[in-house]
Amino acid sequence: MRANPMRSIWIAAASVVLAIASAGCNYVVPPIEIGSPTPVIADNGWAGIVGNVTESGGALHVDLSIVNNTTRWSAMDVSASTAKITDSGGASHDCAKVFVGTAVFVNSGGSYIPPGFVMKAYTGGIESKPEMQPLYVECAGVAKAPGQRLAISYEYIAGDFNYYVATRPISKTMTLDLDKVVTDTKYPVDHTVESLKVNKPGDILPAINDCTISLAAARRTDQGLEFDWATTNPTTDKVYIHIGTPPVIGSDGVLYGFYRAPTLPPDPPVTKAGGEAGWTTKQAVPKDVTGFYVLVPVENHQVKYFIDQLVDITNS
Repeated sequence: MRANPMRSIWIAAASVVLAIASAGCNYVVPPIEIGSPTPVIADNGWAGIVGNVTESGGALHVDLSIVNNTTRWSAMDVSASTAKITDSGGASHDCAKVFVGTAVFVNSGGSYIPPGFVMKAYTGGIESKPEMQPLYVECAGVAKAPGQRLAISYEYIAGDFNYYVATRPISKTMTLDLDKVVTDTKYPVDHTVESLKVNKPGDILPAINDCTISLAAARRTDQGLEFDWATTNPTTDKVYIHIGTPPVIGSDGVLYGFYRAPTLPPDPPVTKAGGEAGWTTKQAVPKDVTGFYVLVPVENHQVKYFIDQLVDITNS
């Protein structure tokens, strides 16, 4: 008799859930929906804003900002972006330096940005020594001239983050007129998206297994920001609610927080059955930057499945 491969997959998935419960994690979650079709996303991709165009050392340098026009939380992979410039006569030239995106992806994911938000830099470097990485394109051997256009090919993902099922990237190209420079871009919100829920500190956010989490307090320190998180567990089983180290974005358009998958430490404390728990995360930001929003990936629906939440701390 021929074996049914899908039956084997579902048995394996169920075994994973049973193994998790027996190991003491006490998650009560459905098995991963293997083989479900990827939903079609109707969106306009990401847009670019030209902030400045200069020429130095025989290279054309273009400073950029990017806007999430996908209507969903989305991340753009810096390492997948390429660019070329075309002059008024139609001649094109490839650009060697292209830093356009929300972060370099890790584990098929990067830092997600809400729809309608705009940014001009992200935290790059290495985790032990992070550094601000401005978004720009640089084209060696190209002189600045009227009528130039910049085409940037990029890849992005949109929707919720599932550690077990990689989101299929979407490929698009944005074309920018380098004669149209914008110097008054407002960060971090470019336009209002009706479907985007904006939470305040203290608001209850749904989490895994009917539990909840909230940002109990946000405060400035000499190093940046500290966040106190509070969880409640109405069930009869203990629960761990992962959020990773939530990044922030402020009025300077910089995404602060070195990207790590939200499945990674710091590990939250256990929230006992019928009880509450709390812990603190930190994010380094400059003292003179204000107007922050916290971007919180909250574990929900099933193990290592995250739904992003936005918390407005602009008045904190």
